[in-house]
Amino acid sequence: MPLNIVVGVTGGIAAYKAVSVVRSLVLAGHDVHVVPTESALRFVGRPTLEAISRNPVHTDLFEGVAEVRHVAIGQAADLIVIAPATANSIAKLATGLADDLLGNTVLASEAPLVIAPAMHTEMWRHPATQANIATLRDRGATIVGPAVGQLTGSDSGPGRLEEPDVIVRAALEVAERHGLDVGAADAPGRTAGDLSGRRLVVTAGGTREPLDPVRFLGNRSSGKQGVAIADAAAARGAEVTLIAANLEVASPGGCRVVPVSTALELQEAVTAAAADADAVVMAAAVADFRPERVSDAKIKKVDGQERMSLELVRNPDILAELGAAPHDGILLVGFAAETEADYERLLELGRAKRRAKGADLLVVNRVGWNHGFASDENAVTVLDAADGVAAETSGSKMSVAHVILDLIAERLASGSGPTTKDTHPA
Repeated sequence: MPLNIVVGVTGGIAAYKAVSVVRSLVLAGHDVHVVPTESALRFVGRPTLEAISRNPVHTDLFEGVAEVRHVAIGQAADLIVIAPATANSIAKLATGLADDLLGNTVLASEAPLVIAPAMHTEMWRHPATQANIATLRDRGATIVGPAVGQLTGSDSGPGRLEEPDVIVRAALEVAERHGLDVGAADAPGRTAGDLSGRRLVVTAGGTREPLDPVRFLGNRSSGKQGVAIADAAAARGAEVTLIAANLEVASPGGCRVVPVSTALELQEAVTAAAADADAVVMAAAVADFRPERVSDAKIKKVDGQERMSLELVRNPDILAELGAAPHDGILLVGFAAETEADYERLLELGRAKRRAKGADLLVVNRVGWNHGFASDENAVTVLDAADGVAAETSGSKMSVAHVILDLIAERLASGSGPTTKDTHPA
């Protein structure tokens, strides 16, 4: 059954890409209603939006008063996608302003909200914009992008609107998460088959190092991001081995799953699976240390005991060992979870870690008490082998997974990563 999807378009130069977003959703069989701002119509004409959406386009709050159009559009929506969303429109959404039809539509709707920002880098990084984005995320909105790339004029950096296929893919994944039937599995935006014939090893979850039969040292990773990567890779035709460390989510279908618990078990499984892999994606959170001794019986407190000391020994650095060993034909992708709040310092930490581990791509994400681990969304910066920013994206963990896989597929196909195995033609 087709969804009733509202596409909001705000007044930025990237508004022309909204036409492709609307077209893809219409071709997927959905009923799409475009609600542009007056500023958006200065970039893309009403006739274009009506022709592509196959529905009338309205902007005036005082049109359709008899049908209460200013709330009816939002009430009828199954999903709202705003692409592009300017800094101004994001600020208005965060504060609940409703001085135009789009603002009223969002306030009058209980539908999932997907926002694709587009603006200059300085505007995106401004504390006001970041605070507004955080507010919208806290309310349940899904943020897709922005991407890194060429902006208006000679500027380049984070702030570029994500490509329409990424936005569409993320929007339909949000709809699926809310129990909506999006129709065909081959909906626009899925890059089907570009990893066909490739063998990927993906680690997910968090290792646990036992202290005794009932206690362990662990971390807060749920495995959601690694599982999303494995799931998306299988959908794109890859043969996937998922090495699952204490997952808090269900393993995806279409993958060979190898359950592990400790860092040493994960090392053994990765080493075996990587032997004939085209790419290894180390998304699991692996403990740096483990207890030197594991008690066979529960460790009990002693009367009067106020302190207890644990002797820890270092675990092997699995990614660094893979990077240091000959690995022609294997693309190595690492993850770096950091609590550093400063963006430039975060990149410095990521670049140092990428070089130390010999990774071809390093996915850097900021984590903390209330974001990163166990969340349904993620925000990442991907560094390439030259320490440049290959991608910067945010949104659902599935949409982030596809961006990472886009980079993997591109490098495997072009041979710009490690030498491609003859046994797995591009």
